[in-house]
Amino acid sequence: MKTIVPDTGVLIDGRVSEIVSREKSAKIIIPLCAVAELEHQANSGSETGFTGLDELKKLVQIAEREKGVTIEYAGERPGAGEIENARFGEIDAMVRAVAKKHGATLYTTDRVQNKVAEAEGIEVVYLAPIVAEAKLEFAKYFNPETLSVHLKEGCLPKAKVGLPGAFELREAGRAALSRDEIEKMVKEAVEYSKRVEKSFIEIDLEGATVLQVGPYRVIFTKPPVSEAFELTVVKPIRKMTLDEYNIPKELYARLGEKVEGLLVSGPPGSGKSTFATALAEHYAAMKKIVKTLEQPRDLQVGKEITQYAPIAGSFENTADILLLVRPDYTIFDEVRKPDDFRVFADLRLSGIGMIGVVHAAEAIDAMQRFIGKIDLGVIPEIIDTIVFIERGRVAKVLDLKFTVKQPYGMTERDLARPVIEVKDLITGVLEYEIYKFGEETVVLPVREVKAKKKHVEVDAGRVKKILEQHIGGDYEVEFEAGRVIVFVPERMMPRLIGKQGKNIAELEKRLGLAIDLRPK
Repeated sequence: MKTIVPDTGVLIDGRVSEIVSREKSAKIIIPLCAVAELEHQANSGSETGFTGLDELKKLVQIAEREKGVTIEYAGERPGAGEIENARFGEIDAMVRAVAKKHGATLYTTDRVQNKVAEAEGIEVVYLAPIVAEAKLEFAKYFNPETLSVHLKEGCLPKAKVGLPGAFELREAGRAALSRDEIEKMVKEAVEYSKRVEKSFIEIDLEGATVLQVGPYRVIFTKPPVSEAFELTVVKPIRKMTLDEYNIPKELYARLGEKVEGLLVSGPPGSGKSTFATALAEHYAAMKKIVKTLEQPRDLQVGKEITQYAPIAGSFENTADILLLVRPDYTIFDEVRKPDDFRVFADLRLSGIGMIGVVHAAEAIDAMQRFIGKIDLGVIPEIIDTIVFIERGRVAKVLDLKFTVKQPYGMTERDLARPVIEVKDLITGVLEYEIYKFGEETVVLPVREVKAKKKHVEVDAGRVKKILEQHIGGDYEVEFEAGRVIVFVPERMMPRLIGKQGKNIAELEKRLGLAIDLRPK
């Protein structure tokens, strides 16, 4: 009879029950330290803990069903300190001790555990990741046009079908899902993430788990994070090249020569990550070293592009490694947290070409998210181009330049100051000016202000005609957005104002403008 000692990783992986079912004759020794670690994970709300305990339950059921299979528990239960230090190998060492004491074969999915066991003379079986693509229960809701699947307990399954930015939400099933059905799919995904190549658990917190399982990004939430069990699965349906976007020649030229700090912006589901992937492949084809910063790592890039996740939970640690690797370009997928903006700026100022993916409702909003996190005067050194993606296409491209000038609308020369000019790259039209005014940062929509002023000037002839009827020819006039400034001889002002302002009020009503009456 074969004696098997599974470690924690193998119990989460789920393959031990499959192996024992085929053998139908085995003695399974469960280390109490592994049970304690799974219990700790489950009490912390981690899905890996629940998955491991379910695998343990399967083994017990097999032992009850098969006469040739027995289960024993052995070893010591670890203390809180040993469980907390599990990442330093404390639990692994206790598992090896159980295998050595009983002369058993250790089963593990951990390459380090495998090597250490071999060095200690313990018989060990390493369960390597499966190369084949995972076949998962939730995959039945996908077809070639499905962007994402949304499953919630007590609700009908729904799916977004179409293309990024041009999709519709459809029902994907006829029966409402139960909590057990969703929980089963989650546990299946956790098992596959431990055993399938290019699959991993990105986040595993109380009430929230994020996994990458082959091409699928899986997001699971439950109480206390969400009021019910909810599973969202996203799968890229199309990988595009830069040429397929039919981008303007001005942008294409910039991508080939000048661009060093680019933001890809747009609302959720607009196709930002798809465009960022096309950019990564474009630079790789230009024989540039390209890396990515992602959490979760779901960009569908070629093998030559390495995808980096946070080290010890921080992109700052990953940035230290990137500086040693010396990439030409780095794709930072979803710059959101304050630390993300600082890391993006630090890498860019270190000389690395940076492409950041940012959620934004308008193109200018992507740049505004850097204000307050990065010194205003440094922003043009970090960002020179903003590409706004809408419905899967390039809808707008902004160009940032730094200059010293009088901001629009200011007439005094001593008000000149550093200004960031934001222009439409294609038309060259100035759209925004960004500058400091006292302690405030002003983002002035120049194009809109000019449009309002032009609207007033269009009616200037009518305004002058009405003024001449009331005042005669002895006046001067200036126009501002929404009002008119009239200069007249001081002796005429009382008559024009009238008793309790009656005359000037009637004139304003006729003009449809506020009048600022001043002595000539």
